[in-house]
Parts: sequence; structure tokens; C-alpha cells
Amino acid sequence: MTGEVILKVEDLYKRFPAGRPGIWSGTEAFVHAVDGVGFELAKGEVLALAGESGCGKSTLALTLMGLETPTNGRVTFHGEDVTHLNGKALKAYRRRIQMVFQDPYESLNPLMTIEDLVAEPLVVHGIDPDAASRRRRVLTALSDAGLKPPESFMRRYPHELSGGQRQRVVIAGALVLDPDVLLADEPVSMLDVSIRAEILNLLWELCETRGIAVLLITHDLATSAYLADRVAVMYLGRIVEIGSTLDVLEKPAHPYTQALLSVVPVPNPRRRKERVILQGAPPNAIHIPAGCRFHPRCPKVFDRCAEIDPVLQEVAPGHQAACLLNC
Repeated sequence: MTGEVILKVEDLYKRFPAGRPGIWSGTEAFVHAVDGVGFELAKGEVLALAGESGCGKSTLALTLMGLETPTNGRVTFHGEDVTHLNGKALKAYRRRIQMVFQDPYESLNPLMTIEDLVAEPLVVHGIDPDAASRRRRVLTALSDAGLKPPESFMRRYPHELSGGQRQRVVIAGALVLDPDVLLADEPVSMLDVSIRAEILNLLWELCETRGIAVLLITHDLATSAYLADRVAVMYLGRIVEIGSTLDVLEKPAHPYTQALLSVVPVPNPRRRKERVILQGAPPNAIHIPAGCRFHPRCPKVFDRCAEIDPVLQEVAPGHQAACLLNC
């Protein structure tokens, strides 16, 4: 990773109460949604956070956005601790880190015009009270999001747009605040395959032209290969492998990453690998298995896996790390 570090996450935890204390134990149970996550995000970089549903990807994004309060750990933004901000400080932080949600139709108010939707963040943050100046910012954001000519979209409503156009409106609503970081939570999963590449290309252009850093949350490793500079693989609340996209996808070290890659469709039959089908479902996030949390499903499991909880260690010095027990 090169460039200025914008966002740094250190040993971050987010746990949710899971009902009343047990009758026999007397202790309260918790869902371990995010369980000791750490990484850095640099200016203009795309970091893909990949993993199956329920592993904690979206909870991590909501915590970074300040929509969830972390249980423990530290988040720094441009070197400043933003872990427990509130009030005006939290509002100022949210102006610089914006989120693009998975379903654009659910995240857009159907009763508002596109102009009002994109201008709303400016109103909330009290930016450009002059109507003409605010309109110019909205037009620029729509144009940068690929909606051209922007004037033709201003008076429309969300239901009058295609799925791809709606997602571009959501991106424009984030861009209008000139953020430093975009948290893109499955930004193309609700779109037709024919226009997914257009949205991914748009995100790449924003990184190149504006220097925006993107945390791309996805379950699709093929999407990571297309866009990301680095890939972090998450399992049961923890990052189990992280490194450059080329290293992780060409030489996956962790058995979980290997299993995910084995089922990615490959057009060339000569490059297809034997599929690794994981048995069973991920363990209950309330009761994390002892030792390596992947060992109940791991095809390479051995005795020590149930006893020792591995930590991230270098596989390719400076480029790739994984939670391994000599797998």
C-alpha cells in the first residue's frame, strides 16, 4: 500500500446483546459481529472486503460511518481519533466519509425529485445556502456520477430511472459533499450484469480523479479482481487474509479464501480448479468456536486447530498476511 493513510482501524470490536443472561451461567450473551478487525485505507485506494453473508462486513461499515458505536478498538481518520465522536464533531466526520448502500431504490425517497435528493446532504450540513450555488454543486455531482446531461435528470423521480441510474444518483448524493472515503456496500449486486461494469468503472474514475478511497464490501471475488488494489477476506467477524489483489487471488493462503476462489466461475476450462465445497453453515456468532474459528468447516483441519487461535502473519512480506497454523 502506498500513499497517505486516510482511515486506520485498530483491533475493532462490535458486539450486540443477545437476550437476557442465561439461567445457569448468569452471564449475558453477545453476538460477535466484528471481532478484532484492523486495516489501513490510503488515498485513492480501493480495498475490497469480501466474505459470505453474516460475516460482519456491513456491521463494520456502519461502525466506521458512526451509525454503530464500537464496543472496543480504535478508528483514526487523517490521524485523529474518531472512535467515539458525537454531536457536531460526528456530523463533521460524516461529511467526509459517505456510504453507498446496496439497494438504491430503498435508499432514495420516492417522493423527492433527483435534485432534492442530491441537494439534501448540503441542506443537512448547511453548505451553500445560496440556491444557485447549491444547484451548481448538484449539477456537478450528477455529471461526475455519469448522469449526463444532468439538467435532464433534475426534475425526475426515482421510479422514472433505471436501476443503474438510481445507483448513480446515490453516488452523486455522496459526491456532493466532496468526501475522502466512500463505503460501498454491495454497490452492484442489485444491478443487471450489463451495467455492473459501468458502476465499477465510475468508482475507479472517482479514485483516480478525486483521490477518493473506497472500501468495497462484496461477496463476489470476481468484482474484487476487477476493481480492488487490495483484498481483505472476512470470516465470522475477523479478517483471515489480507493482501494485494494479485497475491490473494493468485496465491490464496487461507483455506477459506481457497474455498471461495474455487467456486468462482472461470470461462477457460483449462484454468478451472477443483471445487472446495464447505460443509455446514458458519458457526453461531454468539458462541465462537475455540481455537481457529474456521476449523469446524475447514478441509485441512488438524488437532491444534481446535486449541490455538491464529493471528495474522506475513505470507508474502509486505504484501500478504493470513491467519494460519501451517495450513
